[in-house]
Formats: sequence, C-alpha cells, structure tokens
Amino acid sequence: MKPRSLAPLVLAAAALLLAVTARADQLADIRKKGEIVIGALGTDEPNSFIDPKTRDIVGYDVDLGNAIAKKIGVKAVWKQLAVSARIPELQQGRVDLLSASLTHTREREAQIDFSLTTLVTGQKVMVKKSSGITALDQLAGRKVVTVKGGTQDPNIRKAVPGVNVVTFENSQQAFLALQQGKGVAYVNDEVSLIDDFAKLGAASAGYQILPQNISVERIALGIRKNEPALKSLVDETLRELEKSGEAEKLFLKWYGPATRLKFDKREFRIDSDRIDG
Repeated sequence: MKPRSLAPLVLAAAALLLAVTARADQLADIRKKGEIVIGALGTDEPNSFIDPKTRDIVGYDVDLGNAIAKKIGVKAVWKQLAVSARIPELQQGRVDLLSASLTHTREREAQIDFSLTTLVTGQKVMVKKSSGITALDQLAGRKVVTVKGGTQDPNIRKAVPGVNVVTFENSQQAFLALQQGKGVAYVNDEVSLIDDFAKLGAASAGYQILPQNISVERIALGIRKNEPALKSLVDETLRELEKSGEAEKLFLKWYGPATRLKFDKREFRIDSDRIDG
C-alpha cells in the first residue's frame, strides 16, 4: 500500500493555526471595524450612569473607556450591562472591553484578564439608624440586600457568617429595598454608598454607613483572555493618563470636592495590575 502523504494534514493544521491566530488578534479586529464596544453598568454613579439630560452613559469608567478608544483611533460604542452579565458578555464576544466597576479577583483571573487597577475602594454596609445596628457582627442571622453577580455577596458572607443575603439586579434596586425595609442593611462599594447617602438629602439623617470595611476592592477594566495586544494598549493608555496628570483630573471630576462624594484627594495611582492575596 502506498503511504499517504502528510502534506494535506500539515496544510490543514497550518490553516487552523492561522485562523486561530487571526481570531486572537482582537485589537486588529477592532481597528478593522472602526469601533470598540465597551460594556458598562450605567447604574453605578459616578462610575457609569445615564445622564438624565442627554440619556448617554457617562462617568469615570466611561471617560477611561473613551480614552482607550481615542488611543486606538476608533469610535467607542457603549453597551449597558447587568452586573451578572459582565463577564459572560465579554467571553461571548458581545463586548470588546469591560469598563464596568469590575473588581479584579483571583477567581476571575481564570475567566478574563484585567488592566491596571483604575480605582481602589472598600466595601461597606449602610443601615437605618432605627435598626440599632452599629457593628458588622450584629448582622448575623439578619437579612441584608446587595447587587446580584458582584463580589458584595461573597464578601459579606465571609465577613458575617450566618448572614441572609438577598440580591437585586442593580444597586439602585438594592438601595431602594433598604429604604423599603426589605433588609436591615445594604452592602456596596464605599464610593457608591457615599453617593447613595448623599442622594437621600434630608432623609440621610436616618441612615449611617458602618465604619468597618468588609473588603478592599481593586477595580480594573476587563479584557478577554489571551489578547496581549489589546491589554498592552489598554495599560499603555492608562499609564499615559497617569503620567500626564489626566488620571488625577478624571478622579477629581467624578469624586472630588465639587461632587457629592467630596473626596479631597486620590489615595492610589494607576500603575499596577497586581492584587493582594
């Protein structure tokens, strides 16, 4: 029997390798189509929220995403996502990048890659003063509310064993649930809690944010796995913003003394994608 030639197999393998390589170059695909689709929450002021006048998504996360689109030289197209849909939407290719209040965790590193840290915050708990709760351990056995699909749920369970967690699709719904008495406490990132507290106006006298952190959250942009060219460009853009002082300006624009949050300074720099633990 005449031995079969290996040439067709070699050619087929080479073609498959070229196809995989082409698919893996997401940055080239973004440049070719002339736009980058960026996922944002649109419900997490001041990171990303709907401007009531223009109906556009605006915020700190949005300004960072727009800077990356400008660096690439393409149009930024914003897609509003639920918290729980962020990573699946990125993995399935429905968005090219996440700029969506996304905490960088070890567990998530198995699913996606992360940019340099763009924000450092902590997670805390808001309660009504009438609840009599002044410390985290008093939440054991009690019902607390938070957003579905974020790190808030596992973090409060770890901080307070025995707590009863009820989740909602977004932080606005969870905050409303606290006001309606559907839980004794509301768990979220500190910056979001401060913003929500300010929105209460005169009613804020009946609420308080407990002083203890339940975690430290390092927020970053989410990038599909194994896209080194896109990650390199995203990180380069963030480093340029930091070096030029623009990153500081963006932080103060959305978190500074003239905002509801009234942070007088920034306690972090955009210079690393490392996380603790």
